[in-house]
Amino acid sequence: MTTENLSSVQRALDVLRALGSGPLRVQSVAAALGKEKTQVSRTLKALAESGFVERDPDNLEYRLGWQLFALAGAASDSRLLQQAAPVLRALVRSLGEAAYLTVLSGSAAVTVLAERPGRTLQAHEWIGRLSPLNCTSSGRALLIGRPADEVEALLAAQPDPMPGTERAPRTADEVRDRLRTEREAGRSIAAEEAEPGLVAVAAPVRDFTGATVAALNVSGPVFRLAPGELAPVASAVIDAADRLSHTLGSP
Repeated sequence: MTTENLSSVQRALDVLRALGSGPLRVQSVAAALGKEKTQVSRTLKALAESGFVERDPDNLEYRLGWQLFALAGAASDSRLLQQAAPVLRALVRSLGEAAYLTVLSGSAAVTVLAERPGRTLQAHEWIGRLSPLNCTSSGRALLIGRPADEVEALLAAQPDPMPGTERAPRTADEVRDRLRTEREAGRSIAAEEAEPGLVAVAAPVRDFTGATVAALNVSGPVFRLAPGELAPVASAVIDAADRLSHTLGSP
């Protein structure tokens, strides 16, 4: 690659970084980079033709484009599974309970990665299993941080009546009430809500846009995870979810 080509690539990267702070007009980008306006204009035009930036026809400002976000999204999905494995292992070592990574699948939660005490990562009965959103800690954690209209659509898609024990929120209003508290706490706790004797704690995992893309949770029997003694467990789960979010570029 010639020096001129390398310079063009570097200029394109500099332009993208400048637009990372928000939409800008050509002159503002040139001023921020200390480059000639004509050079920056040509770079922006080339990036726009490839979908990496977009130009607003009304105010003439450029912003990051769909192609850049599509590539970032694909990289984030792959990085999620790669980076989650060591985080799950560390959580199991810390708490001695099984840990899971769950994502949204349609209107349910599905476990995609798991770690059990004393075992290596492997497929078992939870991998690929669909779980309800209303009565599981991971299901409600997946709702934390999502736009209100998306949450409402997901709640509307739940069966009527919703599943779970008498301890679980089983109507849309009850789920909303529970979510208000759990959003503030940054985690979800399901104590014998999905099934008797099972307690689980989950926290949302966010990507580079700040959107919730997964939930990280631990679960175990009620005699080891007593509902009144979950503060240290919740703190460890939140910390692990935050570390995983950070590797995905979460702000």
